[in-house]
Amino acid sequence: MSKAISQVPFAINEPVITYEPGSDEVKSLIATYKKMWKEKVEIPMVINGKEITTSEKVEINSPQDHQHNLGFYYKGDMTHVDDAINTALAAREKWNNLGWEQRAAIFLKAADLLAGPYRNRLNAATMIAQSKNVHQAEIDAACEFIDFLRFNVEFMTEMYSEQPVSDSGIWNRSEYRPLEGFCFAVTPFNFTAIAGNLPTCMAMMGNVVVWKPSDKQVYSATVIMDALIEAGLPAGVINMIFTSGKDTAAKVFAHPDFAGLHFTGSTSVFQNMWKTIGDNIHNYKTYPRIVGETGGKDFIMVHPSANVDAVATAMVRGAFEYQGQKCSAASRAYVPKSLWNEVKAVMEAQMKTIKMGSPEDPSNFVNAVIDKNSFEKCKGYIERAEKSSDAKVIIGGKCDDLKGWFVEPTVIEASNPRYESVCEEIFGPILSVYVYEDLDWTETLKLVDETSPYSLTGAIFSQDRYAIDEAYKALENAAGNFYINDKPTGAVVGQQPFGGARASGTNDKAGSKMNLMRWVSVRSIKETFVSPKDYKYPYLG
Repeated sequence: MSKAISQVPFAINEPVITYEPGSDEVKSLIATYKKMWKEKVEIPMVINGKEITTSEKVEINSPQDHQHNLGFYYKGDMTHVDDAINTALAAREKWNNLGWEQRAAIFLKAADLLAGPYRNRLNAATMIAQSKNVHQAEIDAACEFIDFLRFNVEFMTEMYSEQPVSDSGIWNRSEYRPLEGFCFAVTPFNFTAIAGNLPTCMAMMGNVVVWKPSDKQVYSATVIMDALIEAGLPAGVINMIFTSGKDTAAKVFAHPDFAGLHFTGSTSVFQNMWKTIGDNIHNYKTYPRIVGETGGKDFIMVHPSANVDAVATAMVRGAFEYQGQKCSAASRAYVPKSLWNEVKAVMEAQMKTIKMGSPEDPSNFVNAVIDKNSFEKCKGYIERAEKSSDAKVIIGGKCDDLKGWFVEPTVIEASNPRYESVCEEIFGPILSVYVYEDLDWTETLKLVDETSPYSLTGAIFSQDRYAIDEAYKALENAAGNFYINDKPTGAVVGQQPFGGARASGTNDKAGSKMNLMRWVSVRSIKETFVSPKDYKYPYLG
């Protein structure tokens, strides 16, 4: 294993385009959006570098206009899963033997393609099919994915350069091998960057991958695949399939060469996957690596010393950006009675100015939720709160599915801290607020910690350093990403490694070297230059 260079001059965060009204950048992006909106796409699977079509076509619609047909993708069956696995395994040896510098160059080139000629196309696909506004698409599909690619190269070189000490007469070294077998990436609809990072970070470390993106994200997934192929990714290294989730998992987890799962999605699906892997553990050639991030019930905890405007802004941004469909979105808030009326007034004033509609209009802050199931779920929570004696809808609450799946940003004030919307993951633009007595600060910290099984993100707002320290310690296990005087969303690659524990996942921290370590199997090598010629040690005389 050649020693990696000490520093790669690519690990800097991609600048975010602001898309100010009337700017050339926003005009160009919206023009691309409109052009792609009118096109009818046919999206194939990609196996062994070839586009695979089938007789089964699945229509693609847009969340902001569910009657508008964008085209279709070709759905595969279990023969395509077999083909993807076999193709990956056939590509493994040659990909593994390729120098790390050559692998790195492919993904660095992909980052530059995405930062340049692919940027508008990737952002527009994310806006059209995942209903993200120009800013949310930019910070996700473009910037975060580009950051993942560039920083992962930096992390890889750091890993390879970490070598053990050697005593006199010997040479110790570590070899960072890919896993023995193939890896499986299962990715969500809500972040194009996650969909791109999960398969590419494994491939960067020399692994071969079967990638199953969400059926709600195939539009931007195919743009990612196009960019990777143009960047020079060899056939068979990453194979993109559109197949039944349950059947695909069963097929993959039954294979003796299954070596690793990289997953982002629901807790129940991940737990069932883990159980299936456990049931099959005696069949595998090696113990599989299991990495998962599974959502959260993320909190904002407010101390009586907090700044009112800062709290209100964090609640609006944290809860309602991308319609609350971020794993990190603020979903519950605990506000002291002494501040609540002021915080509520600022929130109401801000939320009156929020525009909701299609991402085609850059002035819309809120867009559609992803599909009918999400719409109905959100509507159900709102309707039950309106009828409940333990809660009331105080801001928003309107739902409109006539053209798109639109749910108005909604604030529920709950008098019962165990009310369903305070405790259960919703994944929509609904924020539940519990107002506590100021003197109950310490008890409320315990309540925050115990209310939810999740532990992904959380925030504390306070101007009192003793209170911050108390919350920091009391909520030690309540959030894998903890924010002080900031909203609990917006982790940046290389700055805030992302992931949580408890029901939120394995906390393997995407956007850091910790995650990449999960996709290698380390071999320790000791070479002795002058070997002993007699078994006797000095103590034997």
